[in-house]
Parts: sequence; structure tokens; C-alpha cells
Amino acid sequence: MSESDDQEESQTVSESDEEEEPQTVSESDEEEEPEIKSRSDTQGAGMKELVEYIARSIVDEPDEVKVEEETDEEGLTTLKLQVADEDKGRVIGKQGRIAEAMRALLRVKAAKASTRVRLEIV
Repeated sequence: MSESDDQEESQTVSESDEEEEPQTVSESDEEEEPEIKSRSDTQGAGMKELVEYIARSIVDEPDEVKVEEETDEEGLTTLKLQVADEDKGRVIGKQGRIAEAMRALLRVKAAKASTRVRLEIV
């Protein structure tokens, strides 16, 4: 081995032996907590987008997908999903399994947002 190889090897060893400085909690880390709270407030708004995303992924004509959101005085949110006539069978699925899966996802999202939701396919 030459002297230059010895120097490179000693530099590599010395770099890996260096200890990392412990990280301290900064003020910016403490500010993340209110951000998490604000996300839970906006979870209800994402239900419409969730239904629209799933429906557009399934159908042949994604431009025909429309989702209307209505909320009554009791706090029940109704999502009305409208697709092309040829795509209704795809959205409902065999024995209604796809529609039921979409409703199950909506129930979970609604429970996290402390609200109630209903999906209608029109």
C-alpha cells in the first residue's frame, strides 16, 4: 500500500468516527401540534374528493363524474354521485360491493371528522 492509500484510509476512518451532535427541540417543532388539529377540522371537506377520485378511477368516462354535497340542519352530509349511464354498473359493482366499499370508507372518514355522511348514486 502506498502513502496516499494510507492517508485516504485514515481520513475515511476519522470521518466515520465523528459523533453527531444531539438534536435539540426547536420552537418550530412545538408549532406542529396546532397544525395537526387544523387537519382534523378539514377532514370533512375531503369526503367529496375521495368519492370523486374513486369514481373517476373506475369509470370509462371520468369527465362525466359529478359529486354534489349537501348538508342538512341535523349535520348529515349527503354526497350525490352522478356518472354516465354506461358507468353506473361499474360504480355499483357486483351485488353492490363497490358502492358498499365506498360507503365504508366514507363512514371511517366521517367518524374521524365527527360527522355523518350518506352516499347516493343517481
